[in-house]
Amino acid sequence: MPTFTYKLFFGLLLTVLGLLILGARNLTKDEKPLNILILHTDQWRAQAFGYRGDPNVKTPHIDRLAAESANLYNAISGMPVCTPHRASLLTGQHPLTHGLFMNDVQLDTTATTITEVLAEKGYQTGYIGKWHLDGRGRSSFTPPGARRQGFQYWKALECSHNYNKSAYYAGDSPEMKLWDGYDAIAQAEDAQQYIRNHAQDEQPFFLFISWGTPHAPYRTAPQEYLDMYDPKEMQLHPNVPPEMDSMVRVDLAGYYAHCTALDDQIANILQTLEETGTSDNTIILFTSDHGDLLGSHRAYKKQQPYEESIRVPMLIRHPQVLSGEYSALMNSYDIMPTLLGLSDTQIPASVEGYDFSDYLTEQLPLPDTTTLISCVQPFGQWNRFDRGGKEYRGIVTLRYTYTRDLNGPWLLFDNQRDPYQMNNLIDKPEYADLQQSLDNLLTEKLEKQGDEFRPGMEYIQEWGYPVDAKQTVPYTR
Repeated sequence: MPTFTYKLFFGLLLTVLGLLILGARNLTKDEKPLNILILHTDQWRAQAFGYRGDPNVKTPHIDRLAAESANLYNAISGMPVCTPHRASLLTGQHPLTHGLFMNDVQLDTTATTITEVLAEKGYQTGYIGKWHLDGRGRSSFTPPGARRQGFQYWKALECSHNYNKSAYYAGDSPEMKLWDGYDAIAQAEDAQQYIRNHAQDEQPFFLFISWGTPHAPYRTAPQEYLDMYDPKEMQLHPNVPPEMDSMVRVDLAGYYAHCTALDDQIANILQTLEETGTSDNTIILFTSDHGDLLGSHRAYKKQQPYEESIRVPMLIRHPQVLSGEYSALMNSYDIMPTLLGLSDTQIPASVEGYDFSDYLTEQLPLPDTTTLISCVQPFGQWNRFDRGGKEYRGIVTLRYTYTRDLNGPWLLFDNQRDPYQMNNLIDKPEYADLQQSLDNLLTEKLEKQGDEFRPGMEYIQEWGYPVDAKQTVPYTR
C-alpha cells in the first residue's frame, strides 16, 4: 500500500476515534444524575445484623446488600433519638444549630434541606412513612409546602408505632387513611410503585422510605416472623443484668421479628430496582436513627452514650464506591453532605457535617478519627431525669468512648478490649493521660461548635420549647 494511503488511513482512524471520545464525553456530561434511595429504620442498632455477627437475627438480604456496599461500621447517631437525628440528616447541621434536640418540635421551615437542594437540581422527591419533624401532634396533617421540607410525593404521618393500624396522609388531602395490614409491608409496596412510576423519567428521583420498626412495641410483627424466634434461644449481651433476662428475651425475639420483616421488604425493593433497570444508577443508603439498648446497662431505648444506643448501620451502595469496610465515624449530620458529594451536587454553606464522598470514591485517608455524641436534655419514658437520665457530651474515637456530664468525667471505655462497655476506666491511674487527652479534645471540639455545655433547661428556655413537669415536650397523639 502506498505511503500516502497509510497516512490517510490513520488520519481518518484518529478522526473517528476523536469523535467517538468526544461523543462519549458529551454523553457522560448529559446523562441523567444518579437516583438516591434512603432506606431508613427506627431504632435498629448496628449490632443486630447477620453481617455484624449477631447470632440470633436473620437478615440475609441486608447481609447481601452489605457485601455490595461500603460498610461504614463505625457510624454514629450523634444525638441518639428520633427528631434530632432526622433534623441533622436533612440539614447537615448539629442539633444545637437547627435546634431540634428533643422530640416533637418543628424543624424551621426556612432550613436548607437535602431535599430542597436536590429538587432545585431537578430531582423528583418523595417521602413515605414516619416523619417526626413537624411538632404539631403525632397524628396531625402536615400540609404541602414548607413544612414538608422539599418533598413532593407524600405518604406520611408525623409518628405512630401502631404498625398494624397505621395512619398516613397522602398528597394534598387532609383525610387520614390507613395502611393496609402491617405498615412496613404496605410502605415498601408503595415505594416499589414509586420506583416503577419514575424509573424511565428524564429526571432522577430522591426517595426517602422511613419505617417505624423495629422500634417497640416489639411483639407486633406478623405472626410468620414472630414464629421465627424463640425467646428461650436468644443469646443476650453480657451487659444485660440477670434480673432482666426473661423480659429482654421476649422483647428481643419480637425485635428481631420486626428486623426480619424489614429485611424481606428491602429485598423486594432491591428486586424492583433490578426489574426497572435502575439498580446500577441509584445510590442506596441504608441506616437507622439510633439503636436500642434492650436491657443493656439496665436500660431500654436510646439517648444514652452506650454502643447499643449510639451505633447505627450505615451501608452505601454507589457505582463508583468499592464494597468493603470503611472505618469512618460517619455521624448523622455527615449524611447530607456525603450524599450530595456522591451525586455531584454543590453543598450549601449552611452544612456543618463532613462530606465523605472523596474518602469513599478515592480511598483517601480519614480526615478525622473522632466524632461527637451528646444529650442536651434527657426526656421521654426511659431517659427522663427521674429515670436516671442526664445531660452529657462525649467523643468517640476509633477505639474509645469518653463522656462528660455536668459534674465532670463520667464514662471512659476501651471499645476494642471491652466491646460491651462493662469496665468504666474513669479516674483509673493507668488511664489518666488518656482521659486527660480525650477531655482536652472534647473541649476543643465543643468550643469549635460553640457548645457551652449548659444545663438542658437553659437551652429549652433559649429555644422557647414548652415542657411539662417531667421536663419533656408534651405531645398529642
